Amino acid sequence: QVQLVESGGGLVQAGGSLRLSCVASGRTFSDYSMSWFRQAPGKEREFVATIIYNGDSTYYAGSVKGRFTISRDNAKNTVYLQMKSLKPEDTAVYYCAAKYGTSNLYSLSRVDDWGQGTQVTVSS
Repeated sequence: QVQLVESGGGLVQAGGSLRLSCVASGRTFSDYSMSWFRQAPGKEREFVATIIYNGDSTYYAGSVKGRFTISRDNAKNTVYLQMKSLKPEDTAVYYCAAKYGTSNLYSLSRVDDWGQGTQVTVSS
């Protein structure tokens, strides 16, 4: 099991930027593909972005493509989500997720470990 701790959430105006961080511990970070999911009030948790174990491949949900960037630093056991041009509809709790192995992580059902989440609120 890998422990995940997110940080960097907060309140920002529409059009602004935030960078989320997720620090992993307990296992070899570079053995895991990492993703960000989010859950808005009254809605189901949804996929946002994923990055494979070595950082060579990324994939984004259509709603964030071109605005969000996922990256990782295996030396620091950390995955990041840089969010730009934020919109009120990006308001949600953002969760870091890990899956052991080399493939991308798109699906909730394939997540091995979750972080506790960090709140992002975008005001209009």
